[in-house]
Amino acid sequence: MRSILPAEEVPSRELKAAQYVRMSTDAQKYSIENQAAAIAAYAARRHITIVHTYADPGRSGLRIAGRDGLQELIRDVQLGRANFDCVLVYDITRWGRFQDVDESAYYEFICKRAGIRIHYCADEFENDGSLASIVLKNIKRVAAADYSKQLSKKVFLGQCNVVTRGYWRGGPAGYGLRRMLLDENGKSKGKLEYRQRKSLKSERIILVPGPAAEQKIVRRIFSSFANEKKSRTQIAIALNADGILNARGNPWTSLTISNTLKNEAYVGHLVYNRRSQKLGEKQVSNPPDMWVRCDNAFKPIIAPRLFAKAQRRLKEVENGRILSDQVMLDRLAALLRKKGHLSLKLMMTTKGIPHCKTYTQRFGTLANVFRLVGFEPKARYCFQETAAKVNRLISAVVQDIMVEVERRHRSISFLQELRLLTVSSSVTISVTIARVVSNGEHYPGPGPRWEIQRIKYKKSDLVLIIRLEATNGGLKDYFLLPTTNLPKTKDGRMRISTRVFGEFRYETFAALMAALHQRLGGPNHRAPADHGPPRISRLPTIQDRIQIARPAPPKRQRTAVRSRRKNDHARR
Repeated sequence: MRSILPAEEVPSRELKAAQYVRMSTDAQKYSIENQAAAIAAYAARRHITIVHTYADPGRSGLRIAGRDGLQELIRDVQLGRANFDCVLVYDITRWGRFQDVDESAYYEFICKRAGIRIHYCADEFENDGSLASIVLKNIKRVAAADYSKQLSKKVFLGQCNVVTRGYWRGGPAGYGLRRMLLDENGKSKGKLEYRQRKSLKSERIILVPGPAAEQKIVRRIFSSFANEKKSRTQIAIALNADGILNARGNPWTSLTISNTLKNEAYVGHLVYNRRSQKLGEKQVSNPPDMWVRCDNAFKPIIAPRLFAKAQRRLKEVENGRILSDQVMLDRLAALLRKKGHLSLKLMMTTKGIPHCKTYTQRFGTLANVFRLVGFEPKARYCFQETAAKVNRLISAVVQDIMVEVERRHRSISFLQELRLLTVSSSVTISVTIARVVSNGEHYPGPGPRWEIQRIKYKKSDLVLIIRLEATNGGLKDYFLLPTTNLPKTKDGRMRISTRVFGEFRYETFAALMAALHQRLGGPNHRAPADHGPPRISRLPTIQDRIQIARPAPPKRQRTAVRSRRKNDHARR
């Protein structure tokens, strides 16, 4: 007898679905294959056809950053390019273990708003919007977030226990040290090479001194810094000159020398939790009272007295390099009085001026720093002000376009993050701006040069370029062209060229909208006579114009030349 599906499982028509699978570890329960098998069985029971797969193998579910599969899914839904009716996910934990459950709901709402429903195949409730499903779904989201918190605590406590017992917590050993593998009874099983790991959970790892030659190099580093008063840069240069590489096989730097001098493992101590980063948040430095220590865990390489002497000098050097805010501003003001102007290049090449990043960390931006010492910065240093101005200008133009398009009874939406217009869920238009980067004084060619700002979404159908006036003040004109017609450049920068962009130029907003409506297949709207002939739906590409301007040489001539060369070679 033919089986009959329950009422809620009988589809009104055959649905198309995309499946999303994610795996953060190699756990067998949540392997990609197991998820796909469960989703396939769910789809077969409901007569759903899977037409697309989005996958994030080896990715944490704490946040969306780094999860290219989920980002692509959300992007396709927002741009109206989803060729499916629903999304199948193994369970709520595979959608994500977001610490803010509202974030998980937000991504699901994006799909729901577009008419795409999310199915959690392995969960025991139907995600149909009923009160019971809403309550159960939120409970499971909270449980998924809490699982990550509890797991993080257990891992931290376990690592603390390992360190206090004198075992190596993990990671590569420092230069001059080696990792020794122990069995469950504490007997040695041999040294582990770089990138080798233990195979059993019952095994443990300790640190032991490495080769005598490397130990000698470590003592040389500490002695040169503490006794000979050499700088870390001088020590690195000397080691590289002798052909000595660090533990990773790379040349020494002042940073690797500094890390070596601070490493208490060279006096036999294990220290953990100097810095911590919980659940994908920003890494923080912890005070010494939060450190987990195990002193004298193994045989030291450096004498405690020499190590303490190196730490005292290291503290003196680092404290001497820390300048107050007023001292930093006074040095920059003195440079301004001497040179009469300020620039990034001048700061980088003047001795005694701190690095530009130090200034930005203290005062926010270079533009703020220049203003504090009485110098009005040039436009290229006013990044935040320029970005805000560009966003306001683009928003104003986009708003006018949306009003004009909606008057023609067409649907249109704008995605601010990508600066992307979508018309009738079929045509996408990337919006960018062209600013003056040179007035023509220092570069060949008459007049100013306009450079096109980076296009955020390069897979759109059309590109709208808003060109500013020579003073980067108001609007000058517009360019509307297919994305495939954009020139390819080696440095990635595109500049407005009359030869390339001339036929796509529109001087007024009315001419731009007439061309856009015609490109969308609306009524024939002619642009004003002084802007060239009306555009057709298929615009000529740059390759078409090159072929018209430069016809290829006859093929017979090239073939004859190759044949003569081949015959001459055969005779020889």
